[in-house]
This record gives sequence, structure tokens and C-alpha cells, in this order.
Amino acid sequence: MQTLIHYFSTMPSLHRTILLVAGITFFWMLEGVFPLFQFKNIKWKHALTNIFFTLTTAIVNLSLAFVMVKVSDWCVIHHFGFMQWMDQFPISITLIIGLMLFDLISAYSIHYLNHNIKWFWLFHIIHHTDRNVDTTTANRHHPGESILRLLATILGVFLIGVPIWMIFLYQSLSVVLSQFNHANIVLPKKVDRILSLVIVTPNMHHVHHHFQQPLTDTNYGNIFSVWDRLFGTYVEFDNKKLIYGIDTHMAPEENGHIGNLLKIPFQQYRDIQKMNNEKKSSIVK
Repeated sequence: MQTLIHYFSTMPSLHRTILLVAGITFFWMLEGVFPLFQFKNIKWKHALTNIFFTLTTAIVNLSLAFVMVKVSDWCVIHHFGFMQWMDQFPISITLIIGLMLFDLISAYSIHYLNHNIKWFWLFHIIHHTDRNVDTTTANRHHPGESILRLLATILGVFLIGVPIWMIFLYQSLSVVLSQFNHANIVLPKKVDRILSLVIVTPNMHHVHHHFQQPLTDTNYGNIFSVWDRLFGTYVEFDNKKLIYGIDTHMAPEENGHIGNLLKIPFQQYRDIQKMNNEKKSSIVK
């Protein structure tokens, strides 16, 4: 355990980059062998859009990383936060509970808010506009959403008293599992049923990317599936029947161009019920 703590306390930036690139490469190759859907798009062109947003996410995180480091150092020095108060327990127990609580605050909670606060949703829409969900979709986040997610992470660090080594460990797990659960693959039902008791699987997360509510507003988990089960947002659905995207932005010129994706949060809010009513009215006329 001490070896693990030492490694993630001093984890080189190069190792984090290798992990990101290796994860995308591995799951990209796996998608070619065991695809859930045979997309008609050119795979690398689709990936370029998502890689752009991966880079903007990295820039936001690097720009504000010093805040997270300062907060973590303050918690350790002042013995503040859940993990700092559990130093009398075995490190393995503290690690598991700390990771789960960190996941709840920095991932599940902000994701839930992204779907339930209008101006949060306007930034989060970009993630849902992808009509060809694959492993590269994992980091398709508007820079504005990346800031919101980072603020939630900093809040998690503060409340839980997360030391630097666990931040790096959690982020490493998050990178790999996000790539895994977005990958264009489907797991055998028996395998999925076992794995999804603990972690978020592709079968589980793909449901979240269906283009219509109520399925869009389910399965918010990032690493651990327990939060969706506990808070009643867990749903199972036949992945083969899913249609990816978001019903307010289904046109290719809106969901496939970086320029428009960056503008979406600042465009007029689209109410799908109002849009459908207008369509019905025009048909009647």
C-alpha cells in the first residue's frame, strides 16, 4: 500500500499522458473487434472533434490544478476532512471509502446537477450531442463544463480532505473507466451484471446517452455504480435499441462542428416540448 501511495504521490505528468493515450488506443482497437454499433461516420474524423475537447479539458485542469494542490495541502496540514479524521483506521478502508465519497461529490453530484440546472445543462449538452458515442466521447466536454467539474473536484478535495496521492489515483481510475464505459462495445449480460454491481459499465452508461428523456436523465455514475442504485437513478435498457444524441440538437451541422458546439451554451435555450408542439401546429396548418 505504501508503494502505491508513493507512486501516486510522485506520479510524473508523462505517466498520466501515457495512461490517457494508451486507454483511448486500447478501447478504440477493442471497438473495432467487438462493436456495439457499426457507425457510418469516418472514425478518425469523429475522434478529432472529441480530441479537441479533450485538449481543452486538459488545459482547464492544468490551469487550475494549483488550486486543487493548495486545498489538498491545507487539508493535510490542518487535519481537515473525512480522510484526515480516519487516520486511526487501516489505510485500505480509508482508501475505499475516500474514493467512493470523492466519486459521489466530484462526479455523480455535479453530473446530476448538470442535468437539473438549466445553465449547467447548456454546457453539458455538448457531451450529449455526440451521435456516435465511443471511447473518445469520454472527454467531450465544453470548457465551461470542465471548469464546473473541476470546481466540484476541488470541493470534494476540501470536504473529504483528499491527499495528493489519492487525487492522482482517482483521476487515473476515472480516465480509464470513463473511456471503458463510453466505448462502443457491449458486455455479455452475465459479465455486465457482475461488474455493474460495483463499477459503471458500457451497458449501463450507454443508456445515459439515449437521445430522449427519461433515459437521458439516468445512470449518472462515473466510477462506482452504487450511487445510481442508492439514489434511484439506475436504469437498465437494451443497448441495441438506443439512439445516441440529444433531441434538441440532432442536425449534423449543429453536433459535428467544433465552432457551433462551443457556441451552444450561449444560444437560445431549446425546450423540446415547445419544439414538438410547434411542429404539430405546423402540420395541422
